Amino acid sequence: MVTVGFLIQFEVKPGKEADAERELKAALTVVQKEPATTAWFAARVGPSKYAVFDVFPDEEGRQTHFNANVEPLRAVASELFVEGSMVMERVDILAAKLPE
Repeated sequence: MVTVGFLIQFEVKPGKEADAERELKAALTVVQKEPATTAWFAARVGPSKYAVFDVFPDEEGRQTHFNANVEPLRAVASELFVEGSMVMERVDILAAKLPE
């Protein structure tokens, strides 16, 4: 069961879309090693707009994920993201369908 998550959206600088997509795909290998990350999605939602959505069973799992991934995200943010475009929201999961 999942109860909490993150919804992160950001705009990528012109010409940096392929680099951002490479970074997002590479992040999957890190996230796969996190037992509390129940589901993780990276998506393009516009020509240069992207989103990451992930869910966790509890606040401890969400915080562990945040602590492990915030520094790597900040490291590439200034190079790839339009300044001030990243919005990170903590969300409460009301209902979910996940594979068993």
